[in-house]
This record gives sequence, structure tokens and C-alpha cells, in this order.
Amino acid sequence: MTAPRVRTGRPPLTEERKAEIRLEIARAAVDLFVAQGVTATTGEQIGQAVGVSARTVWRYFPSKESCVRPLFSQGIDVIAACLRDRLPGQPLEELFDRTLARELGPVGGPARATVGALVRLTRTEPGLRAVWLRTYDEAEPAFARALADRAGLAPEDLRPTIQAAMFNAALRAGVEHHAWRTADPSADPATAEAELVATLRSALAVAAEGVI
Repeated sequence: MTAPRVRTGRPPLTEERKAEIRLEIARAAVDLFVAQGVTATTGEQIGQAVGVSARTVWRYFPSKESCVRPLFSQGIDVIAACLRDRLPGQPLEELFDRTLARELGPVGGPARATVGALVRLTRTEPGLRAVWLRTYDEAEPAFARALADRAGLAPEDLRPTIQAAMFNAALRAGVEHHAWRTADPSADPATAEAELVATLRSALAVAAEGVI
């Protein structure tokens, strides 16, 4: 009788740990991009900053620019849930209270100034711009499903599809407007957060007015 095979070596990583590693790589890439530019940054440098090999970096991401995607996309599920649970008659701009503003990937969290600088880099770095726009493109169906669920419509219905497109465009424009106009890293975090909330509220209020 053959003895059962005993697995040796390290245990496989959990999905939670994989997500943590992806986020660690993303934050390291952002710091390097902001400090020395995208062109001067290598996969080896990103890996060294996290304590992993360049091979590990490429296992998680196909390019150095794509390393930042987790920071851009981490707020999508939170936003979709808020859209789905919005109270009847609640103004769209009221979704963006302080709690939700902190959840937004592009400009939220403890590295707000650094990630804000990353958003500003999307203006001049085509590779980062492509990742930034792709993130919003992939978020739009999630927003459409949330709006359709709330209204009792099919996800492919034209109304939630158009509403999601308008919401998504207003959100991206608001985030960019805020990031491109708040370049001072010494700015008070509380003030910057309040300005972000105000900007998102204004952007969504304009979208709610529709086209005139």
C-alpha cells in the first residue's frame, strides 16, 4: 500500500494574503513612481521595497504601471453598495459623506497625498492613464447592476446603464479635479478630505441635473 504523499515547503497563500501582497506592491510602486518617475522605476525596485522578488511582482501584475490598480479600484464595491442602498429621494451627492470619502481608492486612506500625486501623474504618463481609465471602465457595470437592483430593473436595461455612465463620469471628473488642484503635500489632511467631499458632492449634483 502506497503511503499518502506529504506536502512539503510553504503552505499556499490564502486569497486574503494575496490581496494584501497586491496592495503592498501597489503602495511601493506609487511611492517609487512619485519619487523618481515611472520610466526610472523597475520591477526589481518595486519588489525590493516590498521584500519580494521581481518575479513575484510580475506574477501579480503584467506591467509596472498595472501595479497601481488595487489603489484605484479598492472603493468600487463600497460605492456600488451605497448606490444600491440609497434611500428613496436621497440626493445622489449625499452618498459621499466622510466615511465613504475615506474608502475611495484614488484619493483615500493614509497615503492620500502620495496617491493624489499618482492621480496627477496620470495626466502625463500614458501607461498610468490607461490603467486609471480602465479601472473606471470596469467599475461602470458594477454601478449599473447596483442601480438596476435598486430600481427592480434588468442589469442590461438602458436606464441604469446610462445612469451608471453619468455617475461614473462625474465621479472620475470630481476625483481628477480635486487631485490636480491639491498638489501641496503639507496641506492639512482634514481640510483636504473636506475639500474632496465638497468636490464630489458638486460633481454629482451637476450630474443629477442632467443635460440641459
